[in-house]
Amino acid sequence: MRSFMFLTLLLAAICGTTAQHVHLDIPEVEGYVQSMLGEFNHYTRYPGPSPTYWKHPSPRPTKPAPSPPANSCAYWLENIKHQGIAAFNPSPSTYQVFRNVKDFGAKGDGVTDDTAAINNAISSGGRCGPGTCSSTTVTPAVVYFPAGMYMINASIIDYYYTQLIGNPNCLPTIRAFPTFSGGLGLIDGDQYGANGLGFGATNVFWRQIRNFIIDMTLVPSTSSVTGIHWPTAQATSIQNVIFQMSSNNGTQHQGIFIESGSGGFMNDLVFYGGLNGAVFGNQQFTMRNLTFYNAVTAIDQIWDWGWTYKSITINNCSVGLDMSSGGPTAQSVGSVTFIDSSISNTPVGIKTAHGPGSQPPTAGSLIVENVALNNVPIAIEGANGATALAGTTGQTTIAGWGEGHSYTLNGPNNFEGPITPVSRPGSLVQAGGKYYERSKPQYQQYPVSSFVSARNFGATGNGHTDDTVALQAAISAAKAHNKILFVDHGDYLVSRTIYIPSGSRIVGESYSVILSTGNFFNNINKPQPIVQIGKSGESGTIELSDMIVSTQGQQRGAVLFEFNLNSPLSSPSGLWDVHSRVGGFAGSNLQLAQCPTTPTVNVTAANLNQNCIAAFMTMHLTKSSSGLYLENIWLWVADHDVEDPALTQITVYAGRGLLDESQSGTFWLVGTAVEHHVLYEYQFAYTRNVFAGQIQTETAYYQPNPSAPLPFPYVASLNDPQFPSLTAIDGTVSIPDADGWGLRIVHSNNILIYGAGLYSFFNNYSTTCSNHGNGEVCQYRNFEVISSNAINVYNLNTVGTHYMIEVSSTLGKLMVGRVLTGLQVDGQNVAYYGDNVDGFVDTIALFRTSS
Repeated sequence: MRSFMFLTLLLAAICGTTAQHVHLDIPEVEGYVQSMLGEFNHYTRYPGPSPTYWKHPSPRPTKPAPSPPANSCAYWLENIKHQGIAAFNPSPSTYQVFRNVKDFGAKGDGVTDDTAAINNAISSGGRCGPGTCSSTTVTPAVVYFPAGMYMINASIIDYYYTQLIGNPNCLPTIRAFPTFSGGLGLIDGDQYGANGLGFGATNVFWRQIRNFIIDMTLVPSTSSVTGIHWPTAQATSIQNVIFQMSSNNGTQHQGIFIESGSGGFMNDLVFYGGLNGAVFGNQQFTMRNLTFYNAVTAIDQIWDWGWTYKSITINNCSVGLDMSSGGPTAQSVGSVTFIDSSISNTPVGIKTAHGPGSQPPTAGSLIVENVALNNVPIAIEGANGATALAGTTGQTTIAGWGEGHSYTLNGPNNFEGPITPVSRPGSLVQAGGKYYERSKPQYQQYPVSSFVSARNFGATGNGHTDDTVALQAAISAAKAHNKILFVDHGDYLVSRTIYIPSGSRIVGESYSVILSTGNFFNNINKPQPIVQIGKSGESGTIELSDMIVSTQGQQRGAVLFEFNLNSPLSSPSGLWDVHSRVGGFAGSNLQLAQCPTTPTVNVTAANLNQNCIAAFMTMHLTKSSSGLYLENIWLWVADHDVEDPALTQITVYAGRGLLDESQSGTFWLVGTAVEHHVLYEYQFAYTRNVFAGQIQTETAYYQPNPSAPLPFPYVASLNDPQFPSLTAIDGTVSIPDADGWGLRIVHSNNILIYGAGLYSFFNNYSTTCSNHGNGEVCQYRNFEVISSNAINVYNLNTVGTHYMIEVSSTLGKLMVGRVLTGLQVDGQNVAYYGDNVDGFVDTIALFRTSS
């Protein structure tokens, strides 16, 4: 059992004491990665092939697997002409973006060892591999698997900026021989080397795995083989994957193993068998529609800060979710939000280590809402085997239950027991009362004739030619002819707004980039959208996936996304795997050479680097808009240069993160993150009816040098925050009080947050302020509620923030700090961090205002 002190240092080292996106080379971290395999030995130990594999019930296959009917497997992505280019690769004319593994010699016949061919398809072309490259955007790849059974005898090694995509109409199978020689995972997303993980897990961005069967059933059940090893960070996903494992007594198989990172999103996964269907440890994650059959433990949660599970189905397991890691004296799971799910024929639904006197005090925070049980005798098991919530051998539904600290409105209250569930607005739910959800469309039902390519309209994507006219023509023509627009990989330079009308369906390739440039986007007093989705008063829906919007150079008036559509509740618009990237990449002209950090210089309006003012706002949900589903969206202002081998920090300024001021509301933010903006990351102003979870933020690393709002002027019409004081005093300690807000809720109703991580790691690039035990003095406050009702936040986790919540006058009597007071005026502090300690983070399980 790991001691609390070791656990605190371990989690602080890998996840917070330094920037989550900065190359981790301090001694504590080096020691951690060196000991990782030993620390998690029972998850990672794979002894190699069985010496008696011929006696295994399923010996090495010798007959080719039958081929499915060709017509039933036709998939447009396999058949469309591939014209993608890596615009800023050293050899863009010869570099290959799309790779079909069969073009590299893979057979997929169920007999041939395809390991080398698949790894060659991934690695060829001088790509960024683990242990040889930290990160880059100039070697993207789509590695495509046609239908077939691909036999492997060693791990498939994933590379940076790679999309592994199978045929969704006939899922390809990746199957391990019984002689599988090891590597951590049939697919290893971050291969270990002599110095630990090949990529820093918190810096692994922009990658996907989707549409596969991962088959481990030939490997002896006594071998601890893993399906996918996936330490990962933002803008990553696994979708539509089936894991087949042994269900024999004593099985040691596991489907997914994650031990570190800063994720992330997964959905539509099915797990059969195994000791552990999945083993998860990461700062935060959102996971939706995971189904487990016949595992010993469906989900083994080894550590986290915050985790949101939605639409989880667990069948015939011994334990559904085990979040008891570390035991009651050293809990390593910070918080879990578990909603809209079901558990059947499982003796223990959820196992925790939380209980009276458990440590850290708020670790093991748990919220359960709308979870159906069928023959689950113990719904929730607490510390030392005590029954926290009895289950049933029949059927029942947990409407609402939780444990941890609450502020509703007074606090902190240490609670364990039933809670009143959120009164869900009808516009946010689907049949059965669950929150609406929809997976990214892959358009597998459409023939290739239903698609048109942006290249066919003259768009070059070469990062140098102005593609505004050609790209707009492609979008307009696709809409007019009811086609789906395929934006081949590239960097599409635009000098005017790109308008996406209702009815558009657009899909990118390995995150195709729309890159703004020029004076049109450079007037800070007249901001202009780069991508405008609908116009004010326009109704209808759009679908957009696998794209990035970015800026090039100084773009002081750029609004990366402006959403104006009024989409119907019956058919909301959707953005899936769509991200922003401001600075820090090849072609941005906002890299280390242009935007170095200056922590030893007192930055003022007079000497601030004007050339690195790169965006006015990242995403604007306007007053006329409504009905938008966002899934796996990362709005990132770069804190480091992705192309620099040392991942050196940079200073780039973008004013505002995500602003929602829709008057009608109705938005779903599923697995979203917003980072490093000047004024705020998320702001909900005069809006209503929002589901959001998990959300995650980081305060800009350079703040308070300069403090907000510099370099952006105050705009009252956008309900900008004001920063009347630069510092706040608590006793003898001076704390920055003019850093950007992580989350602001202003004159809004029914803002429903199902898991939030609001992180402030830095003070002028120093992490001393967030080091464990240093008083959380990076930022005075990070979450503000002003004159709003029916605000519900489950599992709020903060780092480096002295007071976790600020509230306005309309909320009545509140526990301010640690003293109960009467009616409050605007700007009073609620929830002192020291009352809610959860190891490196601070956690409140439930914050709720009046309805």
